[in-house]
Amino acid sequence: MTQKIIQIPTLNDTPEDFQQLFEMSNQVNGLFEDVRFDFSSCRFLRSNAVAFLGGFARLIESLGGSVIFDWDTLRSNSVRANLCQNGFAGNFGYNAKAWSGHSIPYREEMEPDMNEIMDYLTFSWIGKWVNVTDRLRDAISGRMWEIYSNAFEHSGTEVGVFTCGQHFRHRNDLILTVVDFGRGIPAKVKAFLSQFVDEARVSKLSGADCMKWAFERGNTTSMGGVARGLGLDLLKDFVRINQGKLEVYSNDGYAIIDKEGERFDNCSISFQGTVVHITLRCDEKLYRFYDEAEE
Repeated sequence: MTQKIIQIPTLNDTPEDFQQLFEMSNQVNGLFEDVRFDFSSCRFLRSNAVAFLGGFARLIESLGGSVIFDWDTLRSNSVRANLCQNGFAGNFGYNAKAWSGHSIPYREEMEPDMNEIMDYLTFSWIGKWVNVTDRLRDAISGRMWEIYSNAFEHSGTEVGVFTCGQHFRHRNDLILTVVDFGRGIPAKVKAFLSQFVDEARVSKLSGADCMKWAFERGNTTSMGGVARGLGLDLLKDFVRINQGKLEVYSNDGYAIIDKEGERFDNCSISFQGTVVHITLRCDEKLYRFYDEAEE
């Protein structure tokens, strides 16, 4: 079987970079693909791309294919060092151990282990880099846990959930990306609504329409479940106060929440799965709930 070579370009975390990742994933169209990832053109690789590539590789393997990351083609020492530090390289054939630094470790969750994931979110992500009270730290980690829980419970992912992040010391930004290759939010919303609404009307819903529906508090695709939308209310509020950004890509829909509000749009390239990408600012303020007394 001919080996498919996929070039990994320089990737940041703009909408255009996510579209490049989705286009890359669409290059593998069937079962039993043998893929070699080539780093020759890669000079920078943000952690959102790391989480996505890890999940994409495991998806290929789950379909009976093989994956090789060609480390000999990686010319950027900074990219190599970062992939070693966050543990991605060690997971994919490069002889290097991860170490503590400014990377939020690359993780592959094969099952929803709440204790493991909460420890990761609490002590490797927000609790390590953002100056928040313990109560708010635990609450925000709990909302992020719900993203993992939703991925396992509702997306139908068969290859797990993938995460990676980074603290950028000069900009003092903290980012975290959670990826699954399941059904996707718009697909799930359409399947749910088609039980109650005329199918012709449902079929006309765009990805942006479905994302907007999913983000509304009180909407849920769980039969008999608690009506809480995606459970992102606290995260959305914190992101606005923090002047950060929360982005969700799923199928052909895109949602962004920042200090300007909530916006929903359609993507030109569809992706079967969901990406949640959060950017926080690690400034000198101490964030707390309104009812917490100042010391």
